[in-house]
Amino acid sequence: MRKTATLTTGLLAAALLVTGCGSDKKDDSPAKASEASPSASASSEAKGSSSGKKGASHRVVFEVGGTGAAQVMWNGNSNHFEQVTLPWTKTETMQLEGAELKVGVTVSVVPGSVKGRDGMLKPAPCTIKVDGKQVADNQDGKSPKPCEYKLKD
Repeated sequence: MRKTATLTTGLLAAALLVTGCGSDKKDDSPAKASEASPSASASSEAKGSSSGKKGASHRVVFEVGGTGAAQVMWNGNSNHFEQVTLPWTKTETMQLEGAELKVGVTVSVVPGSVKGRDGMLKPAPCTIKVDGKQVADNQDGKSPKPCEYKLKD
Protein backbone atom coordinates (compact mmCIF):
# COMPACT_ATOMS: atom_id res chain seq x y z
CA MET A 1 0.00 0.00 0.00
CA ARG A 2 2.91 2.34 0.77
CA LYS A 3 4.29 1.72 -2.74
CA THR A 4 0.94 2.74 -4.27
CA ALA A 5 0.79 5.90 -2.14
CA THR A 6 4.35 6.82 -3.14
CA LEU A 7 3.52 6.18 -6.81
CA THR A 8 0.39 8.32 -6.58
CA THR A 9 2.30 11.14 -4.88
CA GLY A 10 4.94 10.94 -7.61
CA LEU A 11 2.31 11.06 -10.34
CA LEU A 12 0.64 14.07 -8.73
CA ALA A 13 3.96 15.88 -8.44
CA ALA A 14 4.83 15.08 -12.07
CA ALA A 15 1.43 16.28 -13.25
CA LEU A 16 1.85 19.48 -11.25
CA LEU A 17 5.20 20.12 -12.91
CA VAL A 18 3.91 19.35 -16.41
CA THR A 19 0.74 21.43 -16.16
CA GLY A 20 2.54 24.26 -14.39
CA CYS A 21 4.81 24.97 -17.36
CA GLY A 22 3.61 27.84 -19.53
CA SER A 23 -0.09 27.56 -18.73
CA ASP A 24 -0.53 30.87 -16.90
CA LYS A 25 -1.96 33.89 -18.68
CA LYS A 26 0.45 36.68 -19.63
CA ASP A 27 2.20 38.53 -16.83
CA ASP A 28 1.65 42.30 -17.02
CA SER A 29 3.79 43.10 -13.99
CA PRO A 30 5.89 46.31 -14.19
CA ALA A 31 9.13 44.35 -13.69
CA LYS A 32 8.56 42.33 -16.86
CA ALA A 33 7.64 45.40 -18.90
CA SER A 34 10.78 47.26 -17.82
CA GLU A 35 13.05 44.35 -18.82
CA ALA A 36 11.97 44.51 -22.46
CA SER A 37 13.46 47.00 -24.87
CA PRO A 38 11.22 49.89 -25.99
CA SER A 39 10.98 48.50 -29.53
CA ALA A 40 10.08 45.03 -28.20
CA SER A 41 7.40 46.54 -25.95
CA ALA A 42 5.92 48.54 -28.82
CA SER A 43 5.97 45.47 -31.04
CA SER A 44 4.26 43.26 -28.45
CA GLU A 45 1.67 45.97 -27.74
CA ALA A 46 0.85 46.16 -31.44
CA LYS A 47 0.45 42.37 -31.59
CA GLY A 48 -1.67 42.38 -28.43
CA SER A 49 -4.07 44.96 -29.81
CA SER A 50 -4.56 43.06 -33.06
CA SER A 51 -5.08 39.73 -31.28
CA GLY A 52 -7.05 41.13 -28.35
CA LYS A 53 -10.22 39.39 -29.51
CA LYS A 54 -12.18 37.48 -26.91
CA GLY A 55 -14.17 34.34 -27.40
CA ALA A 56 -17.34 33.13 -25.79
CA SER A 57 -17.45 32.44 -22.05
CA HIS A 58 -17.39 28.77 -21.09
CA ARG A 59 -18.54 27.21 -17.83
CA VAL A 60 -15.98 24.54 -16.85
CA VAL A 61 -16.88 22.12 -14.03
CA PHE A 62 -14.18 19.94 -12.44
CA GLU A 63 -15.45 17.00 -10.35
CA VAL A 64 -13.71 14.36 -8.24
CA GLY A 65 -15.78 11.57 -6.69
CA GLY A 66 -15.27 9.29 -3.75
CA THR A 67 -15.40 9.75 0.02
CA GLY A 68 -12.94 11.04 2.56
CA ALA A 69 -10.13 13.46 1.78
CA ALA A 70 -7.68 13.61 -1.12
CA GLN A 71 -5.17 15.88 -2.79
CA VAL A 72 -6.56 17.39 -5.98
CA MET A 73 -4.81 19.44 -8.61
CA TRP A 74 -6.74 21.29 -11.29
CA ASN A 75 -5.83 23.67 -14.05
CA GLY A 76 -8.45 26.10 -15.32
CA ASN A 77 -7.87 29.86 -15.21
CA SER A 78 -4.74 29.05 -13.15
CA ASN A 79 -3.11 26.07 -11.42
CA HIS A 80 -4.39 24.89 -8.04
CA PHE A 81 -3.30 22.11 -5.66
CA GLU A 82 -5.05 21.46 -2.36
CA GLN A 83 -6.42 18.95 0.09
CA VAL A 84 -10.21 18.58 -0.39
CA THR A 85 -13.12 16.64 1.03
CA LEU A 86 -14.71 14.25 -1.46
CA PRO A 87 -16.93 14.40 -3.39
CA TRP A 88 -15.57 17.72 -4.70
CA THR A 89 -16.70 20.13 -7.42
CA LYS A 90 -15.16 23.35 -8.69
CA THR A 91 -16.74 25.59 -11.33
CA GLU A 92 -14.85 28.26 -13.28
CA THR A 93 -15.88 30.58 -16.08
CA MET A 94 -13.24 30.76 -18.78
CA GLN A 95 -13.00 33.09 -21.76
CA LEU A 96 -10.30 32.49 -24.34
CA GLU A 97 -8.56 35.47 -25.85
CA GLY A 98 -5.85 36.29 -28.36
CA ALA A 99 -3.79 33.28 -29.46
CA GLU A 100 -5.80 30.99 -27.15
CA LEU A 101 -8.68 31.30 -29.62
CA LYS A 102 -6.57 29.54 -32.24
CA VAL A 103 -4.57 27.02 -30.17
CA GLY A 104 -6.91 26.45 -27.23
CA VAL A 105 -6.16 25.94 -23.54
CA THR A 106 -5.82 22.59 -21.76
CA VAL A 107 -7.94 22.24 -18.64
CA SER A 108 -7.29 19.30 -16.34
CA VAL A 109 -7.96 17.73 -12.98
CA VAL A 110 -5.62 15.23 -11.31
CA PRO A 111 -7.47 13.38 -8.55
CA GLY A 112 -5.73 12.00 -5.50
CA SER A 113 -6.03 8.42 -4.34
CA VAL A 114 -8.98 6.84 -2.60
CA LYS A 115 -9.36 3.39 -1.06
CA GLY A 116 -10.99 0.95 -3.46
CA ARG A 117 -13.40 -1.85 -2.51
CA ASP A 118 -10.44 -4.22 -2.28
CA GLY A 119 -8.69 -1.92 0.21
CA MET A 120 -6.03 -0.83 -2.27
CA LEU A 121 -5.49 2.80 -3.23
CA LYS A 122 -6.65 3.86 -6.68
CA PRO A 123 -7.21 7.18 -8.47
CA ALA A 124 -10.44 8.86 -7.47
CA PRO A 125 -12.99 9.15 -10.28
CA CYS A 126 -12.88 12.50 -12.09
CA THR A 127 -14.82 14.31 -14.80
CA ILE A 128 -14.69 17.63 -16.63
CA LYS A 129 -17.80 19.25 -18.07
CA VAL A 130 -17.78 22.23 -20.42
CA ASP A 131 -21.03 24.16 -20.85
CA GLY A 132 -22.99 21.23 -19.38
CA LYS A 133 -21.45 18.54 -21.61
CA GLN A 134 -19.08 15.93 -20.14
CA VAL A 135 -15.84 16.12 -22.15
CA ALA A 136 -13.39 14.04 -20.05
CA ASP A 137 -13.35 11.29 -17.43
CA ASN A 138 -10.98 8.65 -16.06
CA GLN A 139 -13.46 5.74 -16.39
CA ASP A 140 -14.54 5.88 -12.75
CA GLY A 141 -10.93 5.79 -11.55
CA LYS A 142 -9.93 2.79 -13.70
CA SER A 143 -7.54 4.91 -15.78
CA PRO A 144 -4.42 6.26 -14.07
CA LYS A 145 -4.44 9.25 -16.42
CA PRO A 146 -5.77 12.61 -15.24
CA CYS A 147 -8.91 14.09 -16.77
CA GLU A 148 -7.95 16.68 -19.37
CA TYR A 149 -9.54 18.52 -22.27
CA LYS A 150 -8.37 21.09 -24.80
CA LEU A 151 -10.84 23.98 -24.59
CA LYS A 152 -11.23 25.79 -27.94
CA ASP A 153 -13.74 28.25 -29.32
